[in-house]
Amino acid sequence: MNKSTIELPISKKPTELELKKLKEYFKDMPVSEILIGLKFAKNRWTAKDAGTLKVGRKSIIQKEVHSVTTEQAQWRLKNWKMMIANYRRRGYSYPTISRIKKILIQKSKKKSK
Repeated sequence: MNKSTIELPISKKPTELELKKLKEYFKDMPVSEILIGLKFAKNRWTAKDAGTLKVGRKSIIQKEVHSVTTEQAQWRLKNWKMMIANYRRRGYSYPTISRIKKILIQKSKKKSK
């Protein structure tokens, strides 16, 4: 097998462990796959810097139902059409909204403390 060497300028010197992992990745994976992963990482990095990186569904759901009381959950369920409109305005998908509703139903059935 023919070995090739690549020299790249990088922003900061990698640790021994990072260097070992890089060598392992380049040894085991085809360059085309590594480039796909780097493109994904660059796009994510750019979105993170711009502040447009969308958080995952799980954290959205937790943010919406984290400190909701039983009474609040019941009110939200009674006014569900209005809540759906608010969630859609924020850009939530229907699967995310249905997951929020499922947790609100569970919280509404618990007794108030």
